[in-house]
Amino acid sequence: MSFRINNVNFAQTHFSARDLFRLTIDCDAIYRDATYGDQMNAAGSAMNPDQRIESHLPLTPALFHVLLALADGDKHGYAILKDVSLRTGGEVRLSTGTLYGIIKRLLSDGMIEGSRQRPAAEHDDQRRIYYHLTPLGQAVAAAEAERHEKIVALARLKKVLRSPQTA
Repeated sequence: MSFRINNVNFAQTHFSARDLFRLTIDCDAIYRDATYGDQMNAAGSAMNPDQRIESHLPLTPALFHVLLALADGDKHGYAILKDVSLRTGGEVRLSTGTLYGIIKRLLSDGMIEGSRQRPAAEHDDQRRIYYHLTPLGQAVAAAEAERHEKIVALARLKKVLRSPQTA
């Protein structure tokens, strides 16, 4: 039986130090990827949950609006578009291309996932894919909201923005 990893033939009985070093590095990378997945930082050490959240910040406004649209429940793409437009008074209008690019990124980053729950058949179209926030997506949305809150507080402190009037 013979197999190769990075051009090292494992049918051999003797390995050079260089081959063994490459094999050790490859096995270490495979182990880290299988154990930690995308939870590793650039230096190769495991990220704590706060570092993992922070690695996604800051969000683009469009991406943040998509997370906010999903914060109150599962939605399909068109419902996300309508929610964003309605909540922003039409100030933010996402094209379908922009939306589905964002959805693709959020799915690959693990911030959203396809939902298995569907509305009743009479209210559903089987072609629709429903999405919901994952715990990571919820945490990233909350962290981004807190980041915006700090910016607004600083703007008020610097008198760039007036404090809201109390009744």
